[in-house]
Amino acid sequence: MRRNKAMKKIVWQLVLLLAFFQTARAQEVLTLEDAVQIALKNNYDIRLASNDLKIDEAGVGVANAGMLPRIDATFTQSNSIQNTKQTQSTGAVRELDNAKNNSMSYGVNMGWTVFDGFRMFARYDQLKELQKQGETELKLTIMTKVSDVMAGYYDLVQQQQLLRALDTTIVISQQRLTTAENRFAIGKAAKLEVLNAQVDLNTDKSNLLKQKELLQHAKIRFNELLARDTDTDFNVIETAEFDDKLQLSELRELMKKQNPQLQLAFINKRVAELNLKQVKASRYPTVNLNAGYNFSESESSLGFVSQSSARGLNYGVSASIPIFNGFLQHRNEKIAKLQVESSSMVIEQQNRAVDAQLATAFQTYTTNIELVKLEEDNETIAKRNLEITLDKFKIGTVPTIEFRTAQENYINAVARHSSAKFQAKISEIALHEIAGNIKF
Repeated sequence: MRRNKAMKKIVWQLVLLLAFFQTARAQEVLTLEDAVQIALKNNYDIRLASNDLKIDEAGVGVANAGMLPRIDATFTQSNSIQNTKQTQSTGAVRELDNAKNNSMSYGVNMGWTVFDGFRMFARYDQLKELQKQGETELKLTIMTKVSDVMAGYYDLVQQQQLLRALDTTIVISQQRLTTAENRFAIGKAAKLEVLNAQVDLNTDKSNLLKQKELLQHAKIRFNELLARDTDTDFNVIETAEFDDKLQLSELRELMKKQNPQLQLAFINKRVAELNLKQVKASRYPTVNLNAGYNFSESESSLGFVSQSSARGLNYGVSASIPIFNGFLQHRNEKIAKLQVESSSMVIEQQNRAVDAQLATAFQTYTTNIELVKLEEDNETIAKRNLEITLDKFKIGTVPTIEFRTAQENYINAVARHSSAKFQAKISEIALHEIAGNIKF
């Protein structure tokens, strides 16, 4: 009888194990590198920033800066039917009803601004700076999203580790219940001990269900971040190794060179300076060249000339210089100078703000590194304490409440250790993001 029960138990365990492996095989094992690549390809914010950059790139050109001539083909035709009366100098009167007058002209004309106070050159440089601005904004968007992906991935690692720890504690609680039932069966324990063990096992199962729900919610949010089907199931690799050798001085030097927010502030100042150049260009003369080849024909029912035609080349040059425009030039230059001054203040403000963020993040990072070491020791101690308590509980030398306390201490130690590693990794990612040093 006992042998049959043992065989059934073994068969049932094999069935569960097979089902577990089939489920695990059906789930995608998603690495951090794969997650980042999916986000770079699918994330909507990155795609929108990429399109904005393409628009900026398309805007860079000598034609958009106004350096090239403009050539137009023209055609004009006009017709009229009028009752006409003409009184000539001799006193003779000529009169005609429904007199027809027709004229037609067509040709090719070119206009070219050859000098505008160097405004076109400043505009061309400004277009190139706007392209750099788009590149930096795309970099900032990518770094932000990659940072979000990394944080979300390691959060899933933490959630999976906690789920595995809860699985372990359920096994222990099941052993405790079995031990209590065996002791009750031979009269060495009261029914209350069995009931308490059953209640604690049910509590652990409830906590496991809640943790599974939290993990599933985290997966849905992560799939949304990757811009893919939120029903996609997957597992993550449970590694959260972090660099505990980062130096504040090195990060600060990288920040000054690579931080996208600082780079944007410098680019904005350059754009403002080029805008001031364009405003000042209005003080200089504007010189235009024009040329064309035109054809014209006209017919008149009443007049000295009944029909005429002409064709030929026309060319010339025009120049203009502003003398007075109601003090608008002075106003525009003053505003442009204030914009340059404001952009300089923004650079200083942004520099101080980013430096403060870096210092704060580094302090958090060092604290989390120490916490990881402390919680790792705590988990080792709690695990050893649980093993000793379990052995004593099996032989009846430890009360139920002491065993449960050791069990809860172990779970809490695992959770704190996992959380400490997660926070350490997040603070490391934050430092790399501020320094502009996230790899993707």
